[in-house]
Amino acid sequence: MNVVDKIVTLEQKESVRLDPDCLSGLYRQLGDQNAMDVLCRTVEELAVRLSNCERHWRQRNWTDLRKCARSLIAIAEQVGMTLLARVAADVTRAVDAGDAAAAGATLCRLIRVGERSLTAVWDQQDLSI
Repeated sequence: MNVVDKIVTLEQKESVRLDPDCLSGLYRQLGDQNAMDVLCRTVEELAVRLSNCERHWRQRNWTDLRKCARSLIAIAEQVGMTLLARVAADVTRAVDAGDAAAAGATLCRLIRVGERSLTAVWDQQDLSI
């Protein structure tokens, strides 16, 4: 019988940054209230699509997973979530390559980055109010 002396738990944290120029431009272009409305709808839509991506992966529905990840790219880029957009593109590439393991790993990263990005938007808004 083997005895494990030490168990190491890896804590995976994703460091995200929002593109402040993109957010500032959004506020300049739309005004404070309209920009806030757009951000609220965007955050809600991103959360739904992240959940949908995970559901499609669990169902092994590669076509819809790819489509959902692609849609995240455009939405994330519009509000300055460049890392989220880049990881969504990685998921798309893994699906295109037919690599289920890579798709699963990058999807997990996408979800982590997505959660941190959504939190960063709200933190940013708390600072500006």
